[in-house]
Amino acid sequence: MVTSGECPAPDTVYAYANSLQRTVATAQFFINGAFPGCDVVVHHQEKMGTMDPTFNPVITDDSAPFREKAVQAMEKARQAQQLDESYKLLAQIARYQDSPSCKEKQQCSLSDAKDSFSANYQKEPGVKGPLAIGNSLVDAFTLQYYEGFPLDQVAWGEIKTDRQWRLLSKLKNGYQDSLFTSPEVARNVAKPLVKYIDNALVTEAAKTPKITVLVGHDSNIASLLTALDFNAYTLPGQYERTPIGGKIVFQRWHDTQANRDLMKIEYVYQSADQLRNADVLTLKTPPQRVTLSLKGCPVDANGFCPMDTFSKVMNDAAK
Repeated sequence: MVTSGECPAPDTVYAYANSLQRTVATAQFFINGAFPGCDVVVHHQEKMGTMDPTFNPVITDDSAPFREKAVQAMEKARQAQQLDESYKLLAQIARYQDSPSCKEKQQCSLSDAKDSFSANYQKEPGVKGPLAIGNSLVDAFTLQYYEGFPLDQVAWGEIKTDRQWRLLSKLKNGYQDSLFTSPEVARNVAKPLVKYIDNALVTEAAKTPKITVLVGHDSNIASLLTALDFNAYTLPGQYERTPIGGKIVFQRWHDTQANRDLMKIEYVYQSADQLRNADVLTLKTPPQRVTLSLKGCPVDANGFCPMDTFSKVMNDAAK
């Protein structure tokens, strides 16, 4: 792809980030680490602080029938989740009985409270209620853990076991799954990104750089995986389904013996402990990686699927 120790040719690497400070900074750090001392530009739309349409997971259908269908799909996704035990643990850790919601509004049970979903035009899918509360709290606990807080300062020292982390993370994962992974919603909000990837890997593949780096958000990954109809996956060593810093890596290969092009897709990520310990990633201490597969493009024993089949999947999804 790129000769070790040399800077890539100008048309070899293309980095494109959402136009927020954190995504542009992430792209710059990635490029600086991959190609130190090289002049590789990170591209983004000119107006910073605003969402680039390619990465903006908003509803783009303003019809009432779609809105109704999307809300029903999110409600169905939520109903499929078993979260009562997770809510009970969260209420215990956060002392929810002492919260204003309980004392002033007499809303003392997260399990019994109802979620209200929305799918408004040009807005991200939304939810109000216990799922949003659970996501916010567990997200804060998770970031405390990743940032290396002493364990007695992570969630007030109340998370002591792997099982507790898994129970709590069901709320954060459930929030994302409900909002972004129903097929109806995912295909709509991920369409701009799907089209971009289709152009880069299939439609305009002959004209695109060898390496394209896209830097967006976990909601982009969640909706993309559903929009392209990936099979279910697990990430060993992680509680989150889309952990911070994770990457979906699409790899184009060529089998010289059979003279055919192949596609391999991997989820590359850091384990929870690697993030907490700020482990330096090297070839000897690499990130984690899990091979993904598309329902429409079955993989062989080595994780490869035929490029022509992959191309059809992408073209169909981009329509």
